[in-house]
Amino acid sequence: MKTSDFYYDLPQELIAQTPLDKRDTSRLMTLDRATGAVGHHHFYELPDFLNPGDCLILNNSRVLPARLLGQRLPGGGACEVLLLIDRGEKTWECLVRPGRKMRIGAKLSFGNGELTAEVVEELPDGNRMVRFDYEGIFLEVLERLGKMPLPPYIKEELQDQERYQTVYSKVVGSAAAPTAGLHFTPELLEKIAAKGVGIGYVTLHVGLGTFRPVKEEEITDHEMHSEYCVIPQETADLINKTKANGGRVICVGTTSCRTLESWAADDGHMEAKAGWTNIYIYPGYRFKVMDGLVTNFHLPESTLIMLVSAFAGREHVLAAYEEAVKERYRFFSFGDAMFLS
Repeated sequence: MKTSDFYYDLPQELIAQTPLDKRDTSRLMTLDRATGAVGHHHFYELPDFLNPGDCLILNNSRVLPARLLGQRLPGGGACEVLLLIDRGEKTWECLVRPGRKMRIGAKLSFGNGELTAEVVEELPDGNRMVRFDYEGIFLEVLERLGKMPLPPYIKEELQDQERYQTVYSKVVGSAAAPTAGLHFTPELLEKIAAKGVGIGYVTLHVGLGTFRPVKEEEITDHEMHSEYCVIPQETADLINKTKANGGRVICVGTTSCRTLESWAADDGHMEAKAGWTNIYIYPGYRFKVMDGLVTNFHLPESTLIMLVSAFAGREHVLAAYEEAVKERYRFFSFGDAMFLS
């Protein structure tokens, strides 16, 4: 199967640049994966499509304000550092700009010297290992100095940093938001729980590899990035109970889907687990545990549209996307949502 099989034409003006004033007023397209039938709704109507005894699985990862803008020392030339993975001992694997000026030994300053750093290693893929120096707690320093690492297709400055966090975000560690969850409000979650739908949480720290384009012609030649994820015992128990009672397991976002499918047994049984996953889901994959998916509209030729196509069928998905373009849905991180079941 070719990467080009997952292409669709998207007018630039449909890429949402800012979030809506109210999270759950975004649009919601429903897609019946058996028939390909689509419906047009709003996200606040999601409870209408859930049944008592179903469970909803959400990713509670919180985005790190991981983008640091500073100066190179001495001389003061501008630099940008994007934190990717905490490697311990105050050292992070990072993306840096300008790369040619940030070789081993380069010294950096952020926030008028409140945070300083040194490049200690160059990695084969061009990333850098950067060791930081600061007083106090690193996360608190980042909250003051860091910016949200918005995807490259968002050109507008984000006015309220919390709008790139889900309302249930809890465990800091993502380089990008699990965006399907951005539509939920506390009130909507209460309404869903009141209907008898179980709500469980997993953690998957989203890496920037999620935005990496698939450059290979054959999709099977693409090398999938790794991300760290956790399934707590209470979530495993909720999933097993839901399945035993004939309910549906509905994942909010491709990150929740990848977490569950990484560790589920072939019969769908789930156990508590933590570890790195590089699961790559594309058409032909047999889903072990997921029965429904809430997700945003994804980039053409991305691993995410491949995952959605594996679940609902490539032809159904591309036809639904064509309909979304025609109906002027908003696309990508701050855009509208789909519910596939």
